[in-house]
Amino acid sequence: MTTALAQKIKSLILANGPISVTDYFALCLADPEHGYYKTRNPFGRAGDFVTAPEISQLFGEMVGIFLVVAWQRHGEPLDARIVEIGPGRGTMMADMLRVVARLAPRLYETASIHLVETSPALQTVQRETLSAHGGKIAWHTSFDEFRTASR
Repeated sequence: MTTALAQKIKSLILANGPISVTDYFALCLADPEHGYYKTRNPFGRAGDFVTAPEISQLFGEMVGIFLVVAWQRHGEPLDARIVEIGPGRGTMMADMLRVVARLAPRLYETASIHLVETSPALQTVQRETLSAHGGKIAWHTSFDEFRTASR
């Protein structure tokens, strides 16, 4: 049995020739109609896997501490950007921001926060998870979109 996504990939190859591994994975994960992250919520006990931030808040808190130390060592710049690619449910960013806000309020207040997420469904979950941070967070559907927006 061939899936609709497999048919789409075959058609693209027949029409245009071989595709790169990068393009293949982009289709498998982010195709608007059939992509893995576009068609389901794979996280948690009911999903396909669990990530470290979902098991313990310690992971995100430690990354938050690292960010604070790195920011301090770089002279506490006022234009810091915190970017997470593939933020899942937003759990790690929530844990990071909680620590950053507590340890370095100025970093929390002045940094711009960006999430790169291709799935509208996951963006909705992330908005709920990160609702305590109001309008501080910007969403982007690709890293290139983030780079263009942050210039």
